Amino acid sequence: MARINTQAEFERVAREAAERYWGRGLTIRIGMASCGLAAGAGALYDVAAERVKANGNGLALTRLGCRGSCVTEPMVDVVSPDFHLTFGNVTKAGLEAIMDAAVADDFSSFEDADAVWQEREELRTDGTVYRTRRGTPSRIPDISEVPFYTPQRKIITRNCGLIDPFSIEEALARDGYAALVKVLTENDPAGVIKTVTDSGLRGRGGAGFPTGRKWAFAREAAGDEKYVFVNADEGDPGAFMDRSVLESDPHAVLEGLAIGAFAVGASKGIIYVRAEYPLAVQTLRNAIVQAREYGFLGENILGSDFSFDVSLRIGAGAFVCGEETALIASAEGRVGEPRPRPPYPAQCGYKGAPTVINNVKTWSAVAPIILNGAEWFAEVGSENSKGTAVFCVTGTIKNTGLVEVPMGMSLNDIIHDIGGGPEREGAELKAVQTGGPSGGCLPKEQFDLRVDYEQLTEAGSMMGSGGMIVVDDRTCMVNLAKFFLNFTMDESCGKCTPCREGTRRMYDLLEKITSGKGTEEDVRLLEELAVYVKDTSLCGLGATAPNPVLSTLRYFQDEYDAHIKEHRCPAGECEALISFHVVPDKCTVCGACAKVCPVNAVLEAGEAPPTIEQDACTRCRTCFEVCPSDAIRID
Repeated sequence: MARINTQAEFERVAREAAERYWGRGLTIRIGMASCGLAAGAGALYDVAAERVKANGNGLALTRLGCRGSCVTEPMVDVVSPDFHLTFGNVTKAGLEAIMDAAVADDFSSFEDADAVWQEREELRTDGTVYRTRRGTPSRIPDISEVPFYTPQRKIITRNCGLIDPFSIEEALARDGYAALVKVLTENDPAGVIKTVTDSGLRGRGGAGFPTGRKWAFAREAAGDEKYVFVNADEGDPGAFMDRSVLESDPHAVLEGLAIGAFAVGASKGIIYVRAEYPLAVQTLRNAIVQAREYGFLGENILGSDFSFDVSLRIGAGAFVCGEETALIASAEGRVGEPRPRPPYPAQCGYKGAPTVINNVKTWSAVAPIILNGAEWFAEVGSENSKGTAVFCVTGTIKNTGLVEVPMGMSLNDIIHDIGGGPEREGAELKAVQTGGPSGGCLPKEQFDLRVDYEQLTEAGSMMGSGGMIVVDDRTCMVNLAKFFLNFTMDESCGKCTPCREGTRRMYDLLEKITSGKGTEEDVRLLEELAVYVKDTSLCGLGATAPNPVLSTLRYFQDEYDAHIKEHRCPAGECEALISFHVVPDKCTVCGACAKVCPVNAVLEAGEAPPTIEQDACTRCRTCFEVCPSDAIRID
């Protein structure tokens, strides 16, 4: 591909790419992001490739990124200019049936494809999850019948699961780089910053600082050299938002980064990404090469005076490097430790130069705002939290995955309408943890809470980068607080005493409580330490590490009391406070519990119900999980 040098050339190339994207013949598309690969999509792709090579009958094959519904992976699409069918939970046999129908031209029209889907049971694989209707160049294929997608609003993840992340042509077909062309044509950096400011876009990676203000600070700062950074150091347990975007639509991030660089006067950009994300690194490297070939990166982009290029920095996986100043230190080759602020990176950052650092999702939101206008974006969301939020909804719910919803949607709508409610039949949801290990645990009584920066903070949690872990009545909230505190304790850089020593002392107190040795004085000291660490730590990691403790003390004091006063874990989770027993009236003497016990603690008694030797039992819960008649009781 020859380098694009003018707006007219870009419009021609984009138009031709769109014609190919929407006008292609029958195509099999397989989701190949990490979630799909983990579910076996790689093997399906190999089978499909062999079939196409041997007898494709004009059939094409390509890959897709993540569409969000992790629970329905692997997913396979059948696409033509007239229709778009999607199959979920596809097995090898199901893929063979899909390809048989495709090769036989059973999908010659949408009506035929719809009838085939309805009539041929083998095409439903292990439970086809949804089908989509006719797709046209003017809109995304309609998936409004699918409860998981109905309440969502795709802006940041607009192309995820709809394009091949390794193809810049498919990105161009869906308005990729059109916003960059617009800002270079208009040549108004101040106007770009005003648009982003007026849109109300706030950082999607932490406290939600207004993006336009940060850019304005950097533009006004003195310095011949300025930098823009992508913070892709996502390390929260249960979080994969940034990874999914990078694996599925890397050009959206590059375009937003280039627009930001133009606005603040930067000529160099750095993407700081975790080494644990090998597929994201691969898609980024490929996207950077393609963007250079097309002229969207490099010298005199699109024949303008603007020159900008990007490089990657692969992080070593330290959670603290998600903090801006620690990230800069790591990118400079130093130990990833935070420093006091001010000065802020926008004034004095990488190599002492003004530096803008935004999260993956923030950069991905920039191009749509430029193309559609500040008002368009500001109309979505709540009064002080504009636009959409991307969450990883995980835990004990039916529909786990990546969702993008308007700011201001209630937790209840996300958890029940999109997430599908409790995963286990008869279970009752207890709480949701938002904001990752730095966030708080909110009880079910708070599920009517609207999701925005201010309301979550007032409730004792935070938006954070977008983790959302839902737990049911089998989860001990004291133990959950200990789990998150263990993570932040291990990830502390150790530079400041409150975080280094305070988190460890809090963890020790929680360990004492969950082992049945805690006292009321321990709870008082735990809360006192939490407040001290929150108020005196050097960076955001230490300042937010106590949130799980403070929020569980606020909302689940009864569980702390049960552990201390009754030496009992209400959820039946803390090993030191539980024992397993067989309920004779329920037991069918099937022998399942004895077969799976790893330490032979289940003593069989012929035709009579077995018993469990308490001294030998390790509380591994295996017998409880496999019992078909719920005859294992936890005391």
